[in-house]
Amino acid sequence: MATDIMVPTLGESVSEATVARWLKKVGDTVKVDDPLVELETDKVTLEVNATAGGTLAEVLADEGSNVEVGAVLGRISDGAAQVNVAEPAKKAAAPAPAATPAPAVASAPAAAPVAAPSAANDVLAPAVRKMIDENGLDPARIPATGKDGRLTKEDVVNFMQGQAVRPAAAPAPAPAPAPAPAARPAQPSGPRLRADREERVRMTRLRQRIAERLKEAQNTAAMLTTFNEVDMSNVMALRNEYKDYFEKKHGVKLGFMSFFVRACIQALKEIPAVNAEIDGSDLVYKNYYDIGVAVGTPNGLVVPVVRDADQMNFAAIEKQIAEYGRKARDGKLTMEEMTGGTFTISNGGVYGSLMSTPILNPPQSGILGMHKTMERPVAVNGKVEIRPMMYLALSYDHRIIDGREAVTFLVRVKECIEDPRRLLLDV
Repeated sequence: MATDIMVPTLGESVSEATVARWLKKVGDTVKVDDPLVELETDKVTLEVNATAGGTLAEVLADEGSNVEVGAVLGRISDGAAQVNVAEPAKKAAAPAPAATPAPAVASAPAAAPVAAPSAANDVLAPAVRKMIDENGLDPARIPATGKDGRLTKEDVVNFMQGQAVRPAAAPAPAPAPAPAPAARPAQPSGPRLRADREERVRMTRLRQRIAERLKEAQNTAAMLTTFNEVDMSNVMALRNEYKDYFEKKHGVKLGFMSFFVRACIQALKEIPAVNAEIDGSDLVYKNYYDIGVAVGTPNGLVVPVVRDADQMNFAAIEKQIAEYGRKARDGKLTMEEMTGGTFTISNGGVYGSLMSTPILNPPQSGILGMHKTMERPVAVNGKVEIRPMMYLALSYDHRIIDGREAVTFLVRVKECIEDPRRLLLDV
């Protein structure tokens, strides 16, 4: 009896996903709760686990294909049924070389490569099919190295590069004819050769969604950015004094992000417009503080949300951010963990950014950009001193936040960071 592998519910307003990669091959043994396939949505990457044991009998949705909620991705059969399916396939391939006599060994291998590409032609991934169609290639002539004899994008690229090299090598064996040098300039077609050295990769659903949301923010909000700089001396001194004791007691490192989260909450309480959003003709003021923390991953930028951050101490904030960082790197963030933030903090300083203008995360009305801490000469009490300084940037929606409110917000953050005692005394 076969069990269908279904596309699960993906979350609110998400009805479609892309098959990122299969973690099991047809014929592999499957146990209950084994991860079978990774699905990529416009927000997260999630695994579909086996609901029954047996063997993977059939894959109905290839990697790169789009599937809707409730669609069948493949089927799991019980062990006995799958053995019967897999074994004949192996035996059918085995008799060919075994049955042929010794003199005909050379002809048997010749037939195998021809069969493999023709079978693979019917199961080309969408990205591979697109490359083949755009370049007018015959898939039967391309050596396949993928599983089950399927063509991969790398196979197509390697084949195209091989074609680009052969014409250049061809004139070498025939130097005698005079017309040969005249024919050389006609061969290097600039755009054609450059196209052969390009790689076309389909955008992930996450990257597509990031692009859509960023463009939506630019097209919808009246974005403006205000800047300030903050002296990090006191925060760094406090951190250096207590970081070892903090880590020993709480089991997590004391970073700067918890200071900025608490400082932003302090400022949001004073300037509630920065914690609000526009809904049609209404202004929605949030009386809670769910702070989004931007995290870079190999697949793109994600923004998990620290819920009710105003009710958390420094250790709880650091633990939550560290956990989100691990989940983001492993692609384990859930939809619930990435929705519903009221304000966002982005730290481009970890990548060396000295200054930037962050883009809003709709429907939020404000985002704080942190940057690299660098020692710079500054005037302190009439004297020039070298201090660790950081530029801060607040991008905000001018439709709801006035310039006075934006500047005041940023000044409050600056004051709390330069004098961390304010965070403890709530002043």
